[in-house]
Amino acid sequence: MRASDKVVLVTGASRGIGRAAARLFADSGARVVVHYRQDSDAAAETLSSLSGDGHCAIAADVSEPDQVASLVDQATSRMGGLDVVVNNAGIGMHHLVEEISYAEWQDAWRQILATNLQGPANVSFCAARFMMRNGGGRIVNVSSRGAFRGEPKQPAYGASKAGLNAMGQSLAQALAPHGVFVYTVAPGFVQTDLAAARLAGPEGDAIRAQSPLNRVAQPEEVARAVVLLATEAPDFMTGCIVDVNGASYLRS
Repeated sequence: MRASDKVVLVTGASRGIGRAAARLFADSGARVVVHYRQDSDAAAETLSSLSGDGHCAIAADVSEPDQVASLVDQATSRMGGLDVVVNNAGIGMHHLVEEISYAEWQDAWRQILATNLQGPANVSFCAARFMMRNGGGRIVNVSSRGAFRGEPKQPAYGASKAGLNAMGQSLAQALAPHGVFVYTVAPGFVQTDLAAARLAGPEGDAIRAQSPLNRVAQPEEVARAVVLLATEAPDFMTGCIVDVNGASYLRS
């Protein structure tokens, strides 16, 4: 997979799938914008691990529209362009109906939708406007198996990822005439900070057993699918949703 001379913005690149994708893009010859929200040390660790040069790190809260616009403006001006965006930043939290108050329920939905759905929508808007004026580009969204399978312990997370799938397909139709192509990757459980507590807890073995491989994905496995779509997938695959869940959830 080659991305020579491409400029790639990866949101949530300070750890997990985002960090693995940033590294693989750099290995493929791209110049990478490492986005992070507030953990500057983790972002610096990602940045220092990238091969090649010409990379940078930019802080922004993707749940804040003004910060999203600034993020894309800074990325394009500092890097001299923007060819690929990976909408990877996301959050999750348990919010079971029987365990929380109505105010806590409202807060969970507000935070998760603002970060996992409205954030990528705003990043995509700002990036697509630039790409449309400058020869096109690609947007890759990182969704989740939970969009199809359901997330009973964090329903706002499942809803946000289902919305992300629909958004990606809608934008694929809207942006294809402008040379901007949109793809989505839907992982199952991945060995990341977001899932670490559940994987290390009493349900960890049952989660791993959901896949016939009896394990969860490594971030690098999902990152390879992301980079493949961003660099080598045919334009005619725009609008696709690619499952990377180890056959733990099958759909047709």
